Amino acid sequence: MGKKETSDANNSRRNFLKNTGVISLGLAGLSSGAVSCQAGSAQQEPVSKKRGNLFAGKPSSLQDRIDRVLVATIGMQRFDWEQGTVAQALLEMGEYDLVVSFARAAIMRQVDGRFSVIKGNMPINDCASVGEAVLFAGKLTGDPVFAKGANEMLDVIKNTNHKNGEGIIYHTQEPTKFIMSDAFYMLPPFLAAAGEFDEAMKHIEGYRKYLYHEKEQLYSHIWDGPNSKFIREDFWGVGNGWTAAGLTRVIKMLPENRSEDKKRLIGYLKDVIDGCLIYLREDGMFHNVVNKPETFPEVNLSQMISYSIFRGVAAGYIDSGYLEKAEKMRKAANEQVDNLGYVQNVCGLPNFDRSYVAPEGQAFYLLMETAAKDMVKR
Repeated sequence: MGKKETSDANNSRRNFLKNTGVISLGLAGLSSGAVSCQAGSAQQEPVSKKRGNLFAGKPSSLQDRIDRVLVATIGMQRFDWEQGTVAQALLEMGEYDLVVSFARAAIMRQVDGRFSVIKGNMPINDCASVGEAVLFAGKLTGDPVFAKGANEMLDVIKNTNHKNGEGIIYHTQEPTKFIMSDAFYMLPPFLAAAGEFDEAMKHIEGYRKYLYHEKEQLYSHIWDGPNSKFIREDFWGVGNGWTAAGLTRVIKMLPENRSEDKKRLIGYLKDVIDGCLIYLREDGMFHNVVNKPETFPEVNLSQMISYSIFRGVAAGYIDSGYLEKAEKMRKAANEQVDNLGYVQNVCGLPNFDRSYVAPEGQAFYLLMETAAKDMVKR
């Protein structure tokens, strides 16, 4: 790792500890606890007071809001795809200590090669979602445990029989054989990060074949492979957001000698962004099913499309004219952040059938704000 990367990593550590209060709340808490055993309980009062006032009042700045969202996100319980999505947010934020921690935790719960398994929940694509963070952690630390874990996950992907006749892995856990729009974000980015570009492209084309509607420029949610029919033909907003954000990540990772692939994916990305923006509400939000106004409004698709636009404009393949709508969606998302750092009114847990909160909604707020900040730096 070069001097600049080392400095960035160290700054990442110090800034995170400083911004979240870990230095004062964690290390100081231990110190005061040790002192109080000798000098009485009065020593603990400043720490307790600090904890009680950590999120008092409204955020004083954008950075304060981001810090609150980060702390709230880390405290949320997470399944496999949520672990991967939050880890990706941390990676793009440059919070490298946390990336390593999240990657190591994913390996601690690696079962039969699959990352982040909790209570038997182990669909291949969702488990692979943390893969880019695991690969990065291996490069950053040199610890072979990360390469070993990544290789085991790749072996599952390469050798599974849970796929259709074209080699497209089903998104759902065995024995259910559904192809879902969520998969764009979960599997192809890990394959691209691992240098498996042919496989990444094959899966993207496979998902598109079954889910994409050319007229509407949108993706349906769930296709039943064996029965050749839609389980959910609806244009689920967040599903189209997963698609856009997954394409954005793969575009970034394709090397120059894959220029034709990159060009094709850029076209796919522009199509789905345009398809979604037709249904953008005046308040910067979308309906859960984008073309069905009777469904509840939510803001995570706004974050996902904003993220994709910011990254695309910064890379030069999306016209800057899209920024006006990206900022409108960004404003809507920021208005939904409460004092404790929870992004309200995203498509919410646990069943994603209501407007509430979710780790993925938290992660995409952080991804969106990081992409906006990076674009300004350029």
